[in-house]
Amino acid sequence: MFQAVDTKDAAAVEREVNAAYLAAFSDGDPQFMNRCFHWTADCFAGRYRDFQPIDARYHDFEHTMQGTLCMGRLLHRYQRAQARPALDRRRFELGIVAILFHDTGYLKKQGDNHGTGAKYTFTHVARSTEFAALLLSEKGFPLRDIRAVQSMIRCTGLNVNLDEIPFDDELDRVVGYALSTADLLGQMAAADYVEKLPILYGEFAEALATHPELAPDNSQFASAEDLMRRTPHFWRDYVVPRLNREFRGLFHYLDDPFPGGPNDYVQRVEASLARLAQQLQHAT
Repeated sequence: MFQAVDTKDAAAVEREVNAAYLAAFSDGDPQFMNRCFHWTADCFAGRYRDFQPIDARYHDFEHTMQGTLCMGRLLHRYQRAQARPALDRRRFELGIVAILFHDTGYLKKQGDNHGTGAKYTFTHVARSTEFAALLLSEKGFPLRDIRAVQSMIRCTGLNVNLDEIPFDDELDRVVGYALSTADLLGQMAAADYVEKLPILYGEFAEALATHPELAPDNSQFASAEDLMRRTPHFWRDYVVPRLNREFRGLFHYLDDPFPGGPNDYVQRVEASLARLAQQLQHAT
């Protein structure tokens, strides 16, 4: 099992991810993660340009920390297993940058005072790619790296056709799939995932009320209870097949020992869903 890290404590997440990065690449820049985490914290706190602090209650800063922690661990385990294509230092760095900025599309600009950033649920992926390009260009990232980060972020779209994402090479694609894997597992393995499902419903409901024409069928729920009842099916019928097939089973690099050992993230998800099933049974 992984050591417990409080994802409400961004500094603790940064330390864990930095340790994973430097364990994978002894020649890594010891200040790289600190810079990137600070950029992200500033963005979510409303300290970047004319963007407001995040006000989406589910897709908040901790949500990003949950995914980023899982991503750092996954990339480290992938590199340690000497998987192919071989992970290089720069792609580890870009993968972390991508997951740090993958939900910046929920941020609102000053003067945007109607509702919360959740209204952008159905467009947040595209908005996140635009945000990442804006900030990374200011930070001096080359165009090739910015394109790679944007393509990685696109992998997190709920119904995205992965074959249509224009990756420059196969390693970028693998890191993009690792990002989507970490995004799903990081949030679903959280100890309070079940308790936050009504908040997630509220975000879907706000987005549907604001932009009903953009809503895919699998994001429409009659109530918070409806979303909760459908969550085990979401895991079993959507997430697990996608992790195994489209995302190439990368989550197995989190097995301990690898391959075939217990997977801490999967076990925590399944424990939460078993608890959810009991709650729903008692509610009937």
